Amino acid sequence: MINYFDHLESIDCEFMHGQWKGLEVITGHPMNGLLDKANWYGKKFIDDETVFPLVLLNPKSSNLFSIDPKWLPLGLDLSLLKSKSKYLVRGLRLLKTDKSKARLRMIEFRGKSSATMIYDEKPIHDVFRRIDQNTVLGWMDLKDQAQPYFFILIREEGSKHLWE
Repeated sequence: MINYFDHLESIDCEFMHGQWKGLEVITGHPMNGLLDKANWYGKKFIDDETVFPLVLLNPKSSNLFSIDPKWLPLGLDLSLLKSKSKYLVRGLRLLKTDKSKARLRMIEFRGKSSATMIYDEKPIHDVFRRIDQNTVLGWMDLKDQAQPYFFILIREEGSKHLWE
């Protein structure tokens, strides 16, 4: 997956503006499965300064909501979080926010400058490369984590979901 990412075309920040549906890429990373269990929907980029990095789907109402990633315990044993996922999902609703929690910048990563989402209060950068006009591959670069976490974002034109 790393070689594939390295060969993809870089993109500018404006390319990322809009709402995106997310999909995990299964690579054996310890986080694999966690976002799905949390009802992760994707990301929303209103402009370079207004970014909602974690958009979740409320399965009861089919509405979308954004959470504040500041409170996520990324240092915990991820297998424990996965095994207690029903509690995790309930707890995530308490983290709802209508405030932007990230921004977009052009950052050089692995030899190419490309649009990168920088979390406001976590040591995380999501670097994006273009698969096609409506699809990007994301590399979550988390400080002190050697193995990259990959995900795919697919551009949405007119989402059918409402926001809570």
